[in-house]
This record gives sequence, C-alpha cells and structure tokens, in this order.
Amino acid sequence: MLSHTIAFTKFFTLKRFKMVGVSRDAPLGVQCIQKLYIKLCPRLQINRLRWYQVSVLILTYFTYMTYHLTRKPISVVKSVLHQNCSSLTPPPDVDPTDDQWCNWAPFNTTDANTLLGTLDSAFLFSYAGAMFVSGMIAERVDLRYFLSLGMLTSAIFCYLFGIGRTYNIHNIYYYLIVQAGAGIAQTTGWPGTVATVGKWFGNTKKGLIFGVWNSHTSLGNILGTLMAAEYVDKDWSLSFIYPGLMMGAVGFVIWLFLVPEPKYVGLVPGERNTPIRQCTKSDEEDEAEIVSHDAEPTQVLVGDQGASLRSNRYSANTQHEEPTEHTSLLRRPSLSGSSAVSLSRALSIPGVVEFSLSLFFAKLVSYTFLYWLPLYIKTSTNLTAKQSGKLSTVFDVGGIVGAILAGLVSDCTGCPGIVCVVFYMLCAPSLLVYQTWGASSYTLNVWLLILSGVLVNGPYALITTAVSAELGTHSSLAGNSQALATVTAIIDGTGSVGAAIGPMLAGIVSSSGSWSYVFYMLIACNYMALFLLLRIAKSEIAKLRQERRIASPPRVRIE
Repeated sequence: MLSHTIAFTKFFTLKRFKMVGVSRDAPLGVQCIQKLYIKLCPRLQINRLRWYQVSVLILTYFTYMTYHLTRKPISVVKSVLHQNCSSLTPPPDVDPTDDQWCNWAPFNTTDANTLLGTLDSAFLFSYAGAMFVSGMIAERVDLRYFLSLGMLTSAIFCYLFGIGRTYNIHNIYYYLIVQAGAGIAQTTGWPGTVATVGKWFGNTKKGLIFGVWNSHTSLGNILGTLMAAEYVDKDWSLSFIYPGLMMGAVGFVIWLFLVPEPKYVGLVPGERNTPIRQCTKSDEEDEAEIVSHDAEPTQVLVGDQGASLRSNRYSANTQHEEPTEHTSLLRRPSLSGSSAVSLSRALSIPGVVEFSLSLFFAKLVSYTFLYWLPLYIKTSTNLTAKQSGKLSTVFDVGGIVGAILAGLVSDCTGCPGIVCVVFYMLCAPSLLVYQTWGASSYTLNVWLLILSGVLVNGPYALITTAVSAELGTHSSLAGNSQALATVTAIIDGTGSVGAAIGPMLAGIVSSSGSWSYVFYMLIACNYMALFLLLRIAKSEIAKLRQERRIASPPRVRIE
C-alpha cells in the first residue's frame, strides 16, 4: 500500500511539473509564481519564452548594476580621504601648522595619491587575476548560485570598507585586503551575467540588445556616485554601507527568481509561443510523455548549431549530469561535446586575442575615468567634493548613449571591428579637447564629458558584450555553448589587467602635479587599442566589398 502511495505521489508530482514546464531545480520564486498563475489564471496562455527572456534581461541588468554600484564609492570618497586642508578652518584643538589635519590616516601624507592608486590596484589586479579562474568556474556551476553568492560576498567587502571609519581603522593593510577581496568577489558578475543572457538569446543579433542592456554599467556608476556623494561630506562610511546593503538585497532577489538556463523551465530558445499550460493532451499522452521524460532527459543546445531541444538518444552530445539542489557546487566536467573548453582552445578562436588586447587599452582609459574623474574635476575646478561627484556622472550618461549607439551600428553593419576603430579614431581628439578646455566653463565641461563618455565607453561596451557573446558561440566550437563563460572571462580578464594598470599609473603620474601627462597617457593607449583592431577591420572591409560584388547584378555588354 505504501509503495502504491509513493508511486502515485511521484506520478502526480511529475505530471504537474510536466504540465507547468518548470523543473524542481528552478528557482523557488519562479515555482511559486507558476503555482499562483495556474491557480488564478488557468486558461490564460502567454509566450513563456519571451516572458522569461525579458525577466532574465531585467534581473541580470540590476545584477550587474549593483556590481558597479559598489565599485564607484571609492572614487568619490578619495576627495575627502585626502584634500587641501589650507582651504578649511581647523578645529581649536588642532595645530595650525599641521597641513594634513583634515585627511584620513594613512592617507595624510604627501604621496596620498600614490596610496589611493594602490587601493585601486589592489582591487583591479585581484579582479584581473581571478577573472580567468572565475570564467572556468562559471561553466561548471549553477549560475544562479554563482551570482547570488558573489553578490553577497561583494556586499560584505563593501560594507567592511565603510566601517573602517566607524571603528577608526587607520591601517593601510586593512583597506588593501578589503579591496583585494572585493576584487575577487566581483569577478562573479561579468561571466555569470553574460553567460546567462547568451544562453537565453542564442545566436540572435545581440548588438542592440547588449547595447541597451550594458547601460547597467553606467547606471550603476551614476547611482553609486550619487549615493556616495550624498554622504561623503557628512559620514563617508555611509557611502559604502548603503550600496553594500542594496547589493545584498538584489542578490537575494536573484537567488529567488533568476532562471540561468531555458532547460530549467522546459523551454528552448527559438520557440515562437509556448503556452504556460497545455490542456489539449489526454492523460494517457501526458503519462507517456512522463515516462519518456524520465527515460531520456532532454538538453538545450545553444550556439552555431541553432537552439533545439533534442532527446539525448539522438543528440551528438552524450548525456551529462545536470545540476540540482543536491549536487555539489563543482560538478565533474563532462567528456561530451558540450563540456567546458580549455583556455588554449578558447584563445585559438579567431578574434579573441585581438579583441582582448584592444580591450586592455580601452578598459585602461575607461577605468582611469571611473576612479579618478571626480578628483580631477575637484582639482581643476572650484567645485566641492559633492558637486564634483555629481558632475562626473555626466560621463556615464554619455557611456549609456555610446553603448547603445555602438551596438546598433554593429548590428546594422555586422562589422564590430570597424565600429570600434571609428570610435577610437574620434575618441583621442575628444580627450585632448576636454583636457584643454573642459575646465573653462561648467556647460562646456558637461558637453565634453558626454562626448568623451560616448566615445570611450562605446567600443568598451561592444567588446565586452556582443563581441564576447558572438565569439563564445563561434562556428569553430561546433555548437559548444559551454565556451561562452570562458571566452567572456578571457576578454574581460585581459581588459581588467589594463583597468588595474590605468588607475595605478594615473595616481603616480598625477602625484607629479600635472594632469596633462595623464591625458597624454590615455590618448596613447587609445591609439594602441585602435592599432590592435586594424587587421580585423581590414578583413571586415574586404568582406563588405565581397558581399557588395555578390549582391550587385552582373553587367552585360551589348555591342
């Protein structure tokens, strides 16, 4: 009797999940929503694929927005960790001859800019080093756990930096360790989010989609700057604590609702319209499908093979164990065709090396602005720390426009290399113009910052999103979707090395007293990024000419 009861319960559970299309490995929040939907709207049919694609875009958008939200406060707080004390009135108990009385130890020295640059380097070098490992881990674990745990850890490190002021911690090694830990934790963001979006959108044109989606970077910078600037003059510890709390809250939402792959909800990229519930099949047909489902699990193939849902019996790939709530976090790699690729194989994909090295210099320029722009504005103008932080957000507004524009043009032309080269060519003169005339008036400063943001972040956003996703599903991989996270990590990891070097060099160079040399360095790096993509741009031009010759009708000469 007991065995019959267990069998009936298992049958009913399997049947219900088959009807709903959601597996037991789906997020808890999604399972609850499905149950409520079936109970309240049993006859309503919706396009489940589009519904989940939109939800994934929104959730990953806010995910990576919070990653940048917690990166930005340090650039705003720099202006109060070390500032010009001669313009301030010292308290009665302070020695009037002490010109460092207003600065926070250990940054109360003449080489404070170098120490602040070391903080940036601790974060960015640990980020760059861990990124290559993080991408390979992301291929082997459930991305929902990978992202939510990474967000929680990042939030904790952001909180720890803020309480350094609360508990009067003045040891430089404390801040260096916190920054290094934060850099490692932040490497979970980019491979996890790009791989998740790539699995849901397959090989569709992603330039515009990723261009709009990539605005999360600039929006996170803007919100992080505004939150930090609001408290920087009162209590700079809150500039870190509040962004950390916000990131932890979003991480919990991701754990509840993010569906990392279509297979968790019984979907395949490419389905036109999958109703939330199928009511036309008989019980016998449902039962037969359940038995077949138990005997032959299906799998999702995403890549140049095209997205399809096929039985493993007919698949070119052998069956591999799929992650569940009870499997270990690190799964044993499969020997099938969809197993994780090696680093050397990912590097052999055409274009990966060129775009990675180009991103090295592009990200160097972008992150120098990210970490030093508020301090540069405060130094070159008469604005306060709060006003300088708010003005610096204009650069990120331009970054949003640049990301969308670059993605749109790349989709229309199909030539991301040419798009990046054109942006690089226009970027160098704009940086020189901003350095020369940007401080002459507030209005001109705003417009030049917008222009610089468009041209600096346009190619950077295009390479890290659409280009990475396309290379991760290159035809040479024979439809192996597991390469996406590794390729993304290689490209972004290489760029992150440049991102680590740029702010460090800016801190050393600016300590000499002249910001002009910093801009000369950025212009030189911009031209290096351009030079590295000339071969790809040349091949894309040749491809366009060939397509034009094929498309043009043959000319017939009549004599």
